[in-house]
Amino acid sequence: MGAAPLASAVTTVRTGAILVVTINNPPVNALGQAVRQGLAAAMQQAEADDAVAAVLLVAAGKAFIAGADIREFGKPAVPPSLPEVCRSMEECSKLVVAAIHGAALGGGLEVAMSAHYRLALPGAKLGLPEVLLGLLPGSGGTQRAPRLMGVKAATELMLSGKQLGAKAALQAGLVDRLAEGDDALAAGLAYANELLAQKAPLRRTRDIAIADPAAALAELEQLKAETAKKSRGLFSPLKIIECVQAAVQQPFDQGLATERALFLECLDSPQRAGLVHAFFAEREVAKIPEAKLAAPRPFSTIAVIGGGTMGAGITVSALDAGFAVTMIERDAESIARGQANVEKVYNGLIAKGRMTPEAKAAIMARYTPTTRYEDIAQVDLVIEAVFEDLEVKKAVFRELDRVCKSGAVLATNTSYLDIDAIADATKRPQDVIGLHFFSPANIMKLLEIVVPSKVSPDVVATAFELAKKLKKVPVRAGVCDGFIGNRILAVYKQAADFIMEDGASPYEIDAAVRAFGYPMGPFQVTDLAGGDIGWATRKRRAATRNPLARYVEVADRICERGWYGQKTGRGFYLYPEGVRVGQNDPEVLAIVDAERAKKGVTPRAFTQEEILRRYMAAMVNEGAKVVAEGIALRPLDVDVTFVAGYGFPRHRGGPMKWADMQGLPSILADIEAFAKEDPLFWQPAPLLVQLVKEGRNFDSLNQG
Repeated sequence: MGAAPLASAVTTVRTGAILVVTINNPPVNALGQAVRQGLAAAMQQAEADDAVAAVLLVAAGKAFIAGADIREFGKPAVPPSLPEVCRSMEECSKLVVAAIHGAALGGGLEVAMSAHYRLALPGAKLGLPEVLLGLLPGSGGTQRAPRLMGVKAATELMLSGKQLGAKAALQAGLVDRLAEGDDALAAGLAYANELLAQKAPLRRTRDIAIADPAAALAELEQLKAETAKKSRGLFSPLKIIECVQAAVQQPFDQGLATERALFLECLDSPQRAGLVHAFFAEREVAKIPEAKLAAPRPFSTIAVIGGGTMGAGITVSALDAGFAVTMIERDAESIARGQANVEKVYNGLIAKGRMTPEAKAAIMARYTPTTRYEDIAQVDLVIEAVFEDLEVKKAVFRELDRVCKSGAVLATNTSYLDIDAIADATKRPQDVIGLHFFSPANIMKLLEIVVPSKVSPDVVATAFELAKKLKKVPVRAGVCDGFIGNRILAVYKQAADFIMEDGASPYEIDAAVRAFGYPMGPFQVTDLAGGDIGWATRKRRAATRNPLARYVEVADRICERGWYGQKTGRGFYLYPEGVRVGQNDPEVLAIVDAERAKKGVTPRAFTQEEILRRYMAAMVNEGAKVVAEGIALRPLDVDVTFVAGYGFPRHRGGPMKWADMQGLPSILADIEAFAKEDPLFWQPAPLLVQLVKEGRNFDSLNQG
C-alpha cells in the first residue's frame, strides 16, 4: 500500500489563498509511508508559501483516511512517523481544515483531530477502532479525543471500537460543522473561506483544557473496574484508560510520550498478533476457488422451511437484510408458533427501545407464513431448517424438488448430516448446498458454507453473496460428519470428557477454559445447547463407534435422568428458577465418581495448565486433520470458524494461530506424550508431524 509514488499519494493545488491537499492512496487512503511523507511535505509547502492562508485536507475515493497501514506494523519504522505528521498540522501557522467524507478511522481520525477545524459530510464515519487489533490510538488520539469530546465519551469510543456517524460526531464535539451533499472539496473550500473571512483563530486541540479533572479521573476509575471485568484478560483496553489518565494528569507532550510508550507495549503483545491475524483471516475466508469460476445467481426472495428456534432466527436474519421471506411449517399450529418466534425477536427490541412498532410492521410486511409448498414455487433461494434427521430432510428436499423453479438454490441448515445424501434425494444435486447457521441465527456471525460434491460453482458463489448480505462471516467447508466446527468440537469435547473421568470435575474444566478466554466452558455450552442434542448424535454414531475406543458415559447418565441443561433446569449444572448461570451440582459429581469406579479409574488432580494442554492439543490435532483432508481450505478457515462461531478468544487468533504462537514442536511433543496413555485417541495428525519435520508452521499454508 505504501509503495505508491508521492505525487499520486498526496497532491497539492492552490485555490486562491487555500492550499488544497488531496490524499489519494486507493483503496482506503491508508496512512502508508507515501501518504505520511506527502502530508509532511504539503505542510512544509504551506508554511513556506506566503500566498497560502489556509490548508484544506480532502481525500479522493470513498474514504477520508480509513486508518494506518496495518501491514507496516511489526516492520522497521520509516519516517516520517504519524505523530510527527499530526504535530506538523496542529502546529502549522496557517489555518488547517479537514473535510471528512466516508471513513475517518484510527490514524485517519487522529489526522483530522490535529487539524484546527473539522467539517463532516453526511456519509462520514469517525472512530478509533485500534482496540479491535489489540492496539491503542498511537498518534495523539488518546490525548486529543478527550479534549474534544470529554473524557468519558472519548474513552468509551476507544474501548468499544465503534464508529460515529456525522451527526453523532457533531454532537460529541469531534467535528465543528456538517455539510450537505457529497462534494467534500466544494464544501471544504466554502468552509475554509468562511473561516478566513471571519479571521477564525488557529484552534489547536492540544490547547483545550480538560474540564473538571477530578471528576474525569473518578469516571476513569469506574470505567477501569468495568473494563477489567468485561475484557477478560485483554491487554490494550486497560492501556487505553492509562493513556487517558495521562491526558488528564500530564502536560500534553508528556501525555503523548506516555501514549507512545504504551502503544509500543501493545505492538509487542502476542494479543496484537492474534487480533491482527483474526482481522485479516476474516477477509481471506471469502477467497474461494469457486469465485474465480462463476458469478453468484441473482436472488431477492427467500423461503425458510421450519419455524423453530433456528428457522425463526434465519428468517429474522433474512428480514433484517431486506429480503422478502416465506416461512413454511407443516400445519396451522406450527406456523402460528413459527410466526410468534419471529415476532418475539422484534417485540424484544421494541421493549428495549431499539425498534419502533412501525419499523416492526414494515419488516413483518415482507414476511409470509404458510403451510403450502406451492407458495414458494417462485422463490430464488430456499433454506431448510427442520429437525436434524436425514430421512426428514430428504423428504423436505423431495418436496422442494417438486415445486421450486429451475435454478432456485436449495440449502440445508444441518449441523452434521451428509449433504451429498440430501442432494441425491433431488433431481438437481447441482443446486443443493449446506448453510450451517449457528444459534441464535440472527445474532451469531459464523455461517459454514458446506460444499457437496455435485454442486455448481455459481451456487457456492451465491451462498457467499448471501452471507455478505446477511452480514455473516462465511467459511467454506467440505462434507464430513460435523464439517469444520462440530467435527473438531466433538474431538476436544471427548478430550474434556477424558480429563473429567481421569480426575478433574466438569466445573474445574469449565473454569480452566474460561481462564483461557472463552466465555463458557464445554459443559456450560452443553447445557446451553441442550444435552439431548449431543446424546442423539452419540446414539446415531453408536453403531460405527470403534469398540476399542474409550467412551465416557457421564453425559449419557445425565441425559437418562432427563437433565438436558438450561431448558430443563438441570444438566451438568443446576438452574434453579430459570437462572442462566448454573450452580455446581453434587449429584453430577456423584455420577462422575460412580462412572470412575465402574471403569476402575483412580482420579488424579489436574492443574488448569494441564487441562488446557490436553484440551487445546486435541483441538489443534483435529484441526490439522481437517486441513489435510481439504474439509477446510486453509488453517485460517479453522481459525475463523472458532473465533466467529465457538467463542474462541479473538486475541489468540484461533486454534491454529495459537498453535503457531506456542510452537508446533511443543504441541506435537504433548500429543506424543498423551499417546502413551491412549494411542487410539491421540494419533498425531500427519500434517502436524510433517510441518514440524520441515520447520514450518500452519501460517505457511495460508499464503497464496
